[in-house]
Amino acid sequence: QVLLVESGGGLVQAGDSLRLSCVASGRTFSSYSMGWFRQAPGKEREFVASISQTTVSTYYAASVKGRFTISRDNAKNTVYLQMNSLKPEDTAVYYCAAALKFGLFTTTQNYDYWGQGTQVTVSS
Repeated sequence: QVLLVESGGGLVQAGDSLRLSCVASGRTFSSYSMGWFRQAPGKEREFVASISQTTVSTYYAASVKGRFTISRDNAKNTVYLQMNSLKPEDTAVYYCAAALKFGLFTTTQNYDYWGQGTQVTVSS
């Protein structure tokens, strides 16, 4: 069993930055491919970013590419999402997820474990 706990969400203004963190416990963190997703009210959960086990490979949704950066510190069992130039449309609950297989994944079905989510609200 893997437990994922997100933190770092909050209320910010458009143009501000936030850094989300997700700490994992349980099995060896370095064996997971990690991802960030978000879900706005009334909408489906959507992919934001993913990072491979070795940190060499990353992939972003077009809506966040160039503004968000995913990274991980395997020594700290933590994955981060640095969010810059935030927009009101970035408002959502953000979830981290772990996939127990190698590669980069953009769909929820590929992930085995999920955190409880952290709210990000961007005011205009």
